Amino acid sequence: HLHNFEHSSISFTFLVYAAFALLFDRVRPRRASFELTQLLGAVAFAQQLLMFHLHSADHMGVEGQYHLLLQAAIVVSLATTLIGIRHPHSFAVSFVRSASILFQGAWLVLMGFVLWTPALVFKGCFMNLEDGHSVVRCHGDAALHRAKSLVNIQFSWFLAGVAISSVLFYLYLTNKYPEVPAYVSLGPKEGDEGDQDLESQSQMEETQSFIHIGKTLKTIDMER
Repeated sequence: HLHNFEHSSISFTFLVYAAFALLFDRVRPRRASFELTQLLGAVAFAQQLLMFHLHSADHMGVEGQYHLLLQAAIVVSLATTLIGIRHPHSFAVSFVRSASILFQGAWLVLMGFVLWTPALVFKGCFMNLEDGHSVVRCHGDAALHRAKSLVNIQFSWFLAGVAISSVLFYLYLTNKYPEVPAYVSLGPKEGDEGDQDLESQSQMEETQSFIHIGKTLKTIDMER
């Protein structure tokens, strides 16, 4: 049951990440809450990558090929999570990370159907019970190479499908919920401030000149 402990370790690390993410949402510490959450997510992806790379299952068979291609998606998730610590407001980083996580889930579901459903086993291969669990084995190298090639084709199709569906879903959301432009009050520009100062100064000079003329006329009237 060694492989069960390996899978449980991966699940436990993601459970720790989720628990601390909920805790940070409730406590809301002032400093580095987002960075710590992203760091815990990166730790979970790093352990997942390590476990699948050093998995106790057969690395040369069909299951090993599925695990090898899964590691590519895990690397993308790990890299984008680490980059997200430095660029928390980057839409591209968040979008790629979400798409890679979606791909991981879809790929794991496919593995569950193909590797443990007898009717879906590749031609020339069979399910063999080893150490208490079923393993896909193939009759000869030719059947094994054919099965691995089909796994690679599935990976390509899934990659294209996830990319297309992610972009279409984004376009749907932007169409359904259009971005509302933010209106900001614009202050006076530097040139406008200078013009206003000149205008106010000229108005003050005109007022003073009128006052001076008024005083002069009043003095003349008194002399008369």
